[in-house]
Parts: sequence; structure tokens; C-alpha cells
Amino acid sequence: MFKNLFKKKDVNSSNDRKVDIFSPIKGEVITLENVPDEVFSGKMLGDGFAVKPVGNQVYSPVSGEVKVLFPTLHAVAIQTPEGLEVLVHIGVDTVELNGEGFTGHVKVGDKVKQGDLLVSFNKETIEQKAKSSITPVIITNMDAVMEISIDYGDKEANEKAGTIKLK
Repeated sequence: MFKNLFKKKDVNSSNDRKVDIFSPIKGEVITLENVPDEVFSGKMLGDGFAVKPVGNQVYSPVSGEVKVLFPTLHAVAIQTPEGLEVLVHIGVDTVELNGEGFTGHVKVGDKVKQGDLLVSFNKETIEQKAKSSITPVIITNMDAVMEISIDYGDKEANEKAGTIKLK
């Protein structure tokens, strides 16, 4: 009866851990199923949402550390202090542009706050030379996630798009 009385509470198993996630770009927040690439629409990398961009600047959707910045600048991965891994993939098939049309504003190891500028891109270049400018925002470590709730529709950059409840 008293054996658990003096055990430390495991903060990592708390059911009230959550991370708000914000739209990284001005545009329409849509479901991943609407991304014209089966890797994203089939949720092979994880779950989340996508943005049909109106703007051309990508801001950090969460606070954390830049863990990956592809040399082609088309994708950035950030890990939050809670351990959530968030990938922002600018456009579809944009890796093939070899960095053309992208300007990076961060580097691997940088600590970023939600709303910090990560990458700028030339929307016209992407729309002419890549498959799509739709930008998936993916939680890549779904094993840490209990629930994802997304508010779809038009969003300003840095407007709250959803909440991720962690296990």
C-alpha cells in the first residue's frame, strides 16, 4: 500500500505535457493527405499538417534546437526541450533544386525560439521548378505523441496551428 508513496513522480509520463505548434508560413493549413507526395500524404515520416504558402519566409513552428538543416536548405528539423522532433519540409521535390531559391538564416546547433526566421525562399522558383510549394510540418517521433490536434484553415505566419499532447 505504501510502496509508491515515496517514489519520485516521473515527469516524462505526465499526461499534461503538450507543445503548441505554430504555422511556419503565412498560408492555408491543410491535412497531410492533401500533399502531392505519398511520403507525406501516407504519413511515412510522421503526422502533422501542411501549409499552402502565401508568404515566402519560414519561421520556427516551435522553440528548440536546430538538429538538421539540409545543405539544400529545403528542410529543417528542430527538437523541442520536451523531446518533440519537428520537420519543416519546404515544398515537394525541392531537394532537386540543390538550394536554388533558398536562403538559410540558421545553422545546426542554433537554439531557436518559436517565430525565429529559419529560411527564406523564392516562391516563384519553387512553383516553376519543383512539384509543389506545399510545405509539410511533420512530427517525426510519433512514438512520443499521444494526440495531435490541428486547427485547419488560413493562418498568418506564427499563428497557432495546433497542439501536440506528449506521452
